[in-house]
Amino acid sequence: MESEKPVILEVALNGATPTSRNPNAPQTQAALVADAIRCIQAGAAIVHTHAPDISVGGEAGARLYLEHFEPIHARCPEAILYPTLVFGKTIQEKTSHLEPLRRLFPLRMGFVDPGSVNLMPTGEDGLPYPTEWVYANSPADIAYKFELCKRLGLGPGMAIFEPGFLRTALAFARAGAMPQGAFLRFYFGGEGSYRGPGQIDLLFGMPPRRSALDVYLEMLGDVELPWSVAVVSGDPFEGGVAEYALERGGHLRVGLEDYAGERRFSNLELVERAVALCKRVGRPLATGAEAAAMLRLPG
Repeated sequence: MESEKPVILEVALNGATPTSRNPNAPQTQAALVADAIRCIQAGAAIVHTHAPDISVGGEAGARLYLEHFEPIHARCPEAILYPTLVFGKTIQEKTSHLEPLRRLFPLRMGFVDPGSVNLMPTGEDGLPYPTEWVYANSPADIAYKFELCKRLGLGPGMAIFEPGFLRTALAFARAGAMPQGAFLRFYFGGEGSYRGPGQIDLLFGMPPRRSALDVYLEMLGDVELPWSVAVVSGDPFEGGVAEYALERGGHLRVGLEDYAGERRFSNLELVERAVALCKRVGRPLATGAEAAAMLRLPG
């Protein structure tokens, strides 16, 4: 029964959220370690981080992750930790830290964003900011990342920013080409910003509504891929999409990488709110080991 299935709770600790925007955002190695351990002890099974400098790739980039992954793992060995991409021109450069990190650390989860999307804020005039940047993942890049996950034995965590992302992921799944351990994350675009009312930090995708989640679930159909929900540029606990996801058997991602609103929450407070919601809905929390088993992570 869905009501008995444990919830996999993920926390995304920092991303590009600076301490000037929220003083609780952990942007140093020591802060990442302390925040991760607090959140895991409160109920998070998965922790996603950005290293203090994500422009560094290769061995050096891997070691930046090791500086906080190793002490977190020493205290919380069951927790699932995974990084983000690094800056680079090619997909090989953007993922150049994964192989050395996998060699040096028991990494179990990777990342594949199966599509391209405009991710821009609104300007002071309320119009989309006219940036020339597009978050681009070519079909060749997507195939490379899936193959890299398969070769390194990493479960692909997939950011689903738009319905087209899901269509691509489903094509891989139906063709039998999806690596083991896949986990979908349905991202919804909120309407919040630390800059105040009327501003949006990331303008993209479907709004955080029950009807929007229904669209994704109808697309998913009978393909058995585990999924979670996250709200970017907003509050995941407003509007009922998080509660509805739990009722439908899904999982949750929270954290200061995504959150935007007037209150300056900490990651721990967001995790505690998620834990309270799970209790109210009546679903237990998955431990790190249970989450790994549910996702069928390699290793």
